[in-house]
Amino acid sequence: MSPESSPDAVVPPYGPLSGLRVLESARFVAGPWAATYLGEFGARVVHVEGPPFEPPYADATRTLRPLLPGPSPEDAVSESWVQYSRNKLSVGLDVRRPEGRAVFLDLLRQSDIWIESSRPGTYDRLGLSDPEVWAANPRLTIVHVSGYGRTGDPQRVAAPSYDLTAQAYSGYLALQGNPDPEPPMRAGTAINDTVTGLASATAGLMGYIHAQRTGRGQSVDVAQYEVFFVLLENVALDYFMRGVVRGRYGSGHARLHPYDVHRASDGFVVVAAPTPDSWARLKALIGFDDPAFDDRDYRLAHREPVDRAIAEFCGSRSREELERLGREHDVAINRVQDIADIARDPHYRDRGMFVEWDDPVAGRVKGAGVAPKFSQTPGGVWRGAPWLGQDNDSVLTGILGYSSGEVGRLRSLGVVGEHPPAGGPASSARPFYASTEEV
Repeated sequence: MSPESSPDAVVPPYGPLSGLRVLESARFVAGPWAATYLGEFGARVVHVEGPPFEPPYADATRTLRPLLPGPSPEDAVSESWVQYSRNKLSVGLDVRRPEGRAVFLDLLRQSDIWIESSRPGTYDRLGLSDPEVWAANPRLTIVHVSGYGRTGDPQRVAAPSYDLTAQAYSGYLALQGNPDPEPPMRAGTAINDTVTGLASATAGLMGYIHAQRTGRGQSVDVAQYEVFFVLLENVALDYFMRGVVRGRYGSGHARLHPYDVHRASDGFVVVAAPTPDSWARLKALIGFDDPAFDDRDYRLAHREPVDRAIAEFCGSRSREELERLGREHDVAINRVQDIADIARDPHYRDRGMFVEWDDPVAGRVKGAGVAPKFSQTPGGVWRGAPWLGQDNDSVLTGILGYSSGEVGRLRSLGVVGEHPPAGGPASSARPFYASTEEV
């Protein structure tokens, strides 16, 4: 970590990334989640948000349904914003104005990583191209997050993209759901956005390490569809080497069996026995004794007898009993849990995966914790998701060293803006929040 990247008074020191400085001007999940992830492990994250400095906000995540009530009826805030924007500082800044661009460059000078998620070319038109930014801070790692990347087919590069379009274009969606003629089935959450966020955070750290070694920053081009495409196991190799277009197998697996969802007496479980040893143990547990099915290829081609035996075994037993039998016989059987199951699960609780914290708009909230776990420098939640411009003064005066008069001037020009809750902050923030022990 560079000498300039020492912990400051704005963010409490914690986590393995304490002292890392991140500027984030992204919006709508993928880019912001990258910065959130870094912030959960100690990085100082400044989220810059442009006008309008009031609803409807430039970042639609603030008002994405469902909403949590705030201190007054007009202060409702998105659950997604509350979960995905904690641990950030918020600055309301109009970078389209020359004065705002100058402030933004000052923020970049005080940053190690910049994460943005506009359509390619947006910041070039604002006078904030990569070369112009590096003129201000040669060591900066720039992470550009977009649907289709910054180069390639111009029509594709310029096209709008969301989580669903990335699932479709990457080839991921073609593998989800029941076989034809049923339609593909999208993932139940914005999984491409969040996985792209993880990849972007990782890329930012890689670039930061390179800059520490060389003294020079670089630009990282993160395309949402590419992140998913490279995670599709050997789908591309399968096609180019054998001409196979892999289709949809419902809850089953194209190449592994048994590896499927089965109904228990009180819900669903998954049963996985993809290796010879695991198949031998499952076979003994369910009383299946036909030796022909010990051949993997034969088993793949004749699934129905095995599936029927597993279904009969599972259907008369509860999920808890099936899990117990699985543990006793070293067979991978696990209940399919929804969030109500998870909230009662002692393992989740014991590992700190439920956290309560004070949100400045919604008040006391409870959501997902932080993972993975570090033995010496654990991550955590030190504050809730900020209202727009909540940290204008602390960032501009405390980090950039502007005078209060200069901040007031920028505010009077409309270059800097904020939108505090009409009913006042919901609660006073505490310095740090730990996992909850009870549900």
